[in-house]
Amino acid sequence: MNPKLTLVLIVVLLVLVFGRQFFHQVPAGHVGIATFFGEVEDRTYAEGPHFPVNPLLTWYDMDVREKSTKLTGVEVPTSDQLLTKVDLSIQYRLDGSKAPMMYRETGDESQVIQVHLIPKVRSLVRQVASDIPRAEDFFNQQTRDRLANEVQVGLAEYVTPKGILIETVLIRGINLPPVLTNAIEQKKEREQAVERQKAELERFRTEQAQQVAAASAQREAAEEQSKRQRILADAKAYEIRAINEAVASNPSYVQLQSLEALKKMAEDPAAKLYFLDSNSPNPLPLLHMGEGQTQ
Repeated sequence: MNPKLTLVLIVVLLVLVFGRQFFHQVPAGHVGIATFFGEVEDRTYAEGPHFPVNPLLTWYDMDVREKSTKLTGVEVPTSDQLLTKVDLSIQYRLDGSKAPMMYRETGDESQVIQVHLIPKVRSLVRQVASDIPRAEDFFNQQTRDRLANEVQVGLAEYVTPKGILIETVLIRGINLPPVLTNAIEQKKEREQAVERQKAELERFRTEQAQQVAAASAQREAAEEQSKRQRILADAKAYEIRAINEAVASNPSYVQLQSLEALKKMAEDPAAKLYFLDSNSPNPLPLLHMGEGQTQ
């Protein structure tokens, strides 16, 4: 058989047998890692198509996009020997340039996180929290910020050489020991009771002040009324004195007042009018003389 024809047949046969083994597509946000009979290549393959490639290579695509992992219920002892549970979130991404090393020494992405990231986080949280005097200090925002910052710094220092890049560490929740939680709740209840008592006392003081102000206003009004009455009484007394003095010094004033009185009596049909003779001891009824007689 012609050697050239034989070569062509071999190539066609390889294409038919291996097919897509000559081509590999690395997904977006990933880097490709190739192994040749179990040996990891030192180079990485960027996202996108790669052709032609050795059909004998085995591929693993490592996700290098930013991710977040959560740790719940990490028990941390404080200096007062009480156990507090802390919930954290760690945002990270894998360093694509170290993908072959990670895959060779540790394994895939989940193994890298479980082997290097999770245990170190737990260790650092316990280490930092051991310097916190009391468990209830976790309610202090400054304490929580310090815990997050120190864990982030220590974690980044440890896992960066291993191919894990730490973006941030967040404290999601603090679960204090039940005995301390109950004590805090009782303390809050007592504080609320004290605040209610203070509000009631303030309300009582306000009402008392209002009553005192009202009584003071009433007293001032009574004093003002009494003062006006005294002024009116003094004015009336003065008027009486003035009239008496006028009568004593002017007899004609009495005659004038008598005439005015007679005039008003004459206007009233029911009134009886008497004319007095200064020389007669008894008055004579000169008007209405016919009243009482039968017709």
